[in-house]
Amino acid sequence: MIQPTHAPQTNVPVLLVDDEAAFRRNIARLMASRKIPTLEAADGEQCLAILRETPVDVVILDMKMPGMNGLTVLNRIKENHPGIEVVLLTGQASTRDGVEGIKSGAFDYLSKPVEIDHLVGKIRQAQDKIAREATHQRETEFRAQMERQMIATERLAALGTLAAGVAHEINNPLSVIRQSVKWLSLRMQKNADSVSLTRDELEKVLTHIDTAVERARRITHQLLGSVRKNENHFAEIDLDKLTDDTVHMMAGAASDAKITLARELDPCLKTVWGNPEKLRQVLTNLVINAVHATPRGGTVTIATQALDEDFTLSVTDTGIGIPAENLHRIFEPFFTTKPAGSGTGLGLYVSRSILDALGGTITVESQVGRGARFCVRLPKTPTRAPR
Repeated sequence: MIQPTHAPQTNVPVLLVDDEAAFRRNIARLMASRKIPTLEAADGEQCLAILRETPVDVVILDMKMPGMNGLTVLNRIKENHPGIEVVLLTGQASTRDGVEGIKSGAFDYLSKPVEIDHLVGKIRQAQDKIAREATHQRETEFRAQMERQMIATERLAALGTLAAGVAHEINNPLSVIRQSVKWLSLRMQKNADSVSLTRDELEKVLTHIDTAVERARRITHQLLGSVRKNENHFAEIDLDKLTDDTVHMMAGAASDAKITLARELDPCLKTVWGNPEKLRQVLTNLVINAVHATPRGGTVTIATQALDEDFTLSVTDTGIGIPAENLHRIFEPFFTTKPAGSGTGLGLYVSRSILDALGGTITVESQVGRGARFCVRLPKTPTRAPR
């Protein structure tokens, strides 16, 4: 079983592994005089058996032993007990085995005959390393926990904003419906007293109800679109056709408002890979907003540009612009500067959610009276499927 890294403790023993009993006894006695508890093992198998049962932070390991040699034992220790540090002992003034051990993860090596204070110094250094790594691990885990808590807090705050917005926006059409139903009930009571309900009155109240229902439907439809997990559908997207289809779809509304729809497409950028329906939804939202924000005689321009690994798709208008104090709020759910009943305030929020899922971004530049430019940036070839 793999043991986690642990901080050294004063009562955690050091394990001395050597096939020479007299050498082990002498080192253990000297270590005891320096208040370092020591366990002994005569070979690699006994060493590994002790480590399975007893917590140890440092192993003093002889490289030359019968049976399982020191390098093999070292590899087994690092495989099953990565938090343990190993100090190697080499004989015959040979450093080659020590160097090989360092490459395999040993803390350091000493040559026999070993000087006890030098050995104790290496043990203390190894324990200090364990303590530093344990502290670093705790700090890393603490930072990760704090980041998770911050993310959870931000999500709860966003959820609270969204819930408040949903309640407010849905309550408006519900109030209209309720008032209309109450009015109908009162008129029906009067009708029972021979006061007739005229056709014009009925059509008017039904129109109010239908308008309120349609507004609630748009809100719920856009909200579902922002959170629904669609199938992972990537395909080649013809940007010429995508932008042409959008211009064609908006041609009627633009013509009625005397607005020119223009395209400025990068000739080096014909196709990209992505989710065509999601990109179409984002572009449509941006063009609709641009047309609504542009006075008669203005222009809305759709442009593309090829970058190194990415591409941009932008929508620029010559409209009224966005006040600086609103620029940081326009992607919030239910925030809108349109007249009451003219928009849900979800288009840009949904668009940013889509682009986040696709690994893209959306930015805005605007000056009051000089229009606005929304720029979408996406990879030409996505590396991950949409969430």
